[in-house]
Amino acid sequence: MRVPAIPRPRSLAGQLFAMQAVLIAVVVAGYALFTYVNDRGQAKDAAASQATAVARSVADAPSVRAAILTANPTARLESYTLRVQRDTGVDFITIMDPQGIRWTHPVRSQIGKPFLGHIAVAQRGGTFTETYTGTLGASVRAVTPVWDGKRVIGLVSAGIRVEAISKRVADQVTALLGVAAGALALGAIGTYVVNARLRRHTHGMNAGELSRMHDYHQAALHAVREGLLMLDGQYRVALINDGGRELLGVGAEVDVVGRSVAELGLPAPLTGALLASGPRMDEVHLTASRVLVVNTSPVSGGERRGTVVTLRDVTELQSLMGELDSERGFTQALRSQAHEAANRLHTVVSLIELDRAEEAVDFATAELELAQALTDQVVAAVSEPVLAALLLGKTAQANERGVELVVSDDSRLDDGVLPQSLSARDLVTILGNLIDNAVDAAQGSVRARVTVTAYADADASEVVLRVSDTGPGVDPAQAEQVFERGFSTKPAGPGGRGLGLALVRQAVTRQDGTLSVSDASGGGAAFEVRLPLKGAGT
Repeated sequence: MRVPAIPRPRSLAGQLFAMQAVLIAVVVAGYALFTYVNDRGQAKDAAASQATAVARSVADAPSVRAAILTANPTARLESYTLRVQRDTGVDFITIMDPQGIRWTHPVRSQIGKPFLGHIAVAQRGGTFTETYTGTLGASVRAVTPVWDGKRVIGLVSAGIRVEAISKRVADQVTALLGVAAGALALGAIGTYVVNARLRRHTHGMNAGELSRMHDYHQAALHAVREGLLMLDGQYRVALINDGGRELLGVGAEVDVVGRSVAELGLPAPLTGALLASGPRMDEVHLTASRVLVVNTSPVSGGERRGTVVTLRDVTELQSLMGELDSERGFTQALRSQAHEAANRLHTVVSLIELDRAEEAVDFATAELELAQALTDQVVAAVSEPVLAALLLGKTAQANERGVELVVSDDSRLDDGVLPQSLSARDLVTILGNLIDNAVDAAQGSVRARVTVTAYADADASEVVLRVSDTGPGVDPAQAEQVFERGFSTKPAGPGGRGLGLALVRQAVTRQDGTLSVSDASGGGAAFEVRLPLKGAGT
């Protein structure tokens, strides 16, 4: 009769199951044999440690020492040792005199008889363990002395029978065999589940189709000029294109795939946006040298699989928007000035019509002298044209909001002092935002004032820009937070708040300068910027 051949597994799941079953069977059988042979010794060591701990605990008990010193130790110690024996799980606790005569024993008839085993080491003050066959059979026991000062007044022995230790080992082997059977069953189920998931995740495509899809994916990824970042479910970088590396300041030589977003060294607000579980739409964030618009969208298919992040560089756009806001402010200031000039002109005309020509001339001359004095004061202190124009415009804006903006007597910044590498745009960003922030803080305070100081230090190594106000000041605990994007002590308007000081810090960092905040001498806050004049940042 021909014996049919056993069919060879053809599917991936079948091959994995067969290999896994053989591997688990061999490993479990070898481990079971090793456990049975080796664990007997380990179980004895564990039993010896347990017996030693129980014996020492009993020997150190003050009630035991007190009972030993009485005329009838057995009366007080017998119930105590039976209770401790039951609570600790040992098979016997024997307390005896220094010569080995038992005061306690689980078998009452053995009380008063000599202890079976070695006690010489304990009589000399030492603790030891041994395996010995006594009245209860073979056991692993510990013997330790009971001290009264420097004198040994008794001995304590605690032990566990070898039969009980063997039973523990047998129970472990039985449990291991049960675990092995469960592991084989779980391995069979897991193999088929993995195979099913593999077919579902590859959408039934073969190896050639997957290879072509990967090539198209890579080509499209690197062709996109915007930054593209893909994170897995644990917020680790799964994919990043060339634009994303450039915008985040991550060099091509740095391997970021597989690393957590928190390890990329990005600013804290930007890291928080990338780690957010919900979507983010057109959020503005700052890096060391760029202003980025960030959009995030979670990827889910029954479970959270990751996040897709797009990054757009709006550094130039943000700068232009800042300049546009300044121009808007100048326009409003000019409109207000025109309105005031019309009022003054009507006053002059009315005085002339009333035949008070002298008073009309005096009134017009005084207004002209006041405006010219303000211009002369600013230009005399700061002859650098960009800063002078900015200060004149901001003075008018501040005046419209009820805040006096003054240039301190310490200011002195001549034209040509600033290097070409220190761009006018950065100067406008730094000083303009500091003044706007100071005017916001001072507005509504008593005798609201903003003081601007600009000068080059004695050795012409750096330029100092300081803006102080009479507002409520900055809490020292928030001295670092005020420079973070999104931080503001005022309610957000339609365009949001908390970006100005962040842009100031970005521009200062780009120029290798320093930015600090402290308390102003007259109350309020004082922001100070120091920019190097030699070797300024590129």
